[in-house]
Amino acid sequence: MASAEEIARAADRKDIRDRWLLSAPALIIIFVAAIGPLFVMLAYSFMVKGDYGDVKFGTFSLDGWTSVLFERDIFDDTLGLADAHLTILWRSVRLSFYTTVLTLIFGFPTAYFISTRPPKTREVWVFLVTIPFWTNLLIRTFAMQQVIRNEGLVNTALIQLGILDRPLQIMNTDTAILLGMVYVYLPLMVLPLYASMEKLDFRLIEAGYDLYASRWQVLRRIILPLVKPGVIAGSILVFIPSLGAYVIPRVLGGGKNMMLGNLIELQFGAGRNWPLGAAISITLMALVMVALLFYVRNVSRSEAGHG
Repeated sequence: MASAEEIARAADRKDIRDRWLLSAPALIIIFVAAIGPLFVMLAYSFMVKGDYGDVKFGTFSLDGWTSVLFERDIFDDTLGLADAHLTILWRSVRLSFYTTVLTLIFGFPTAYFISTRPPKTREVWVFLVTIPFWTNLLIRTFAMQQVIRNEGLVNTALIQLGILDRPLQIMNTDTAILLGMVYVYLPLMVLPLYASMEKLDFRLIEAGYDLYASRWQVLRRIILPLVKPGVIAGSILVFIPSLGAYVIPRVLGGGKNMMLGNLIELQFGAGRNWPLGAAISITLMALVMVALLFYVRNVSRSEAGHG
């Protein structure tokens, strides 16, 4: 006759087996729909490009990865830096960083304002912040285009006020892309910040003022350390989609100021260089992974510091 301990172990094994069986459909879907395509892209990046936009299977090549940072001279076949790719990479990282900083500058006071409202009205303010998510990204981008184009709202107002005598050329510039990304991704910064500030004990702020701390000291030594997880989460949520943005640079940049997402689409489309497009895609994913590791590392340190 089995002992109570053996029966308990058998029950635990059965429970674990049942959980795996219940999770199997979801795990299969995740592998097929998410991890599977990544393996396909990784395999394509080590193949030779075909003549009509495909790849030549069974042929190993590092040309796709080499072309990410280097290009061959058409005359002597020597390698040199791919200035166009490096420019696009730098523009993507730079605009993503600026977008993150600007959304933090505008999102922090917005989240603080919402968190300091009475509980009944907070839900209304959060509801207003989420309204842009009801509209398609493309529509929101075209809306920004109507604001900043030469005959748009901004230029028309400045001319009628006599500040300008001719429209500012904002469209088809990095500034237009930056404004579009700040407008689109601002809610992604506000919501994590609000989630952190809602849990903030405002008695600590009052205690800081009672100890004659200035507003800057209260912000730097009390508020920012306590809402640091929200700052990091919001920054990651803004930086990652900004880095791979496609629609906003396409519409507001006019196709001239490309970012990594546009470069990848170009290689799989008109460029007909699938290995290079796949290599750039994996490079973009690697940049995203670095950002996520930075987030996890900082969150772990924050939890350890408060633990």
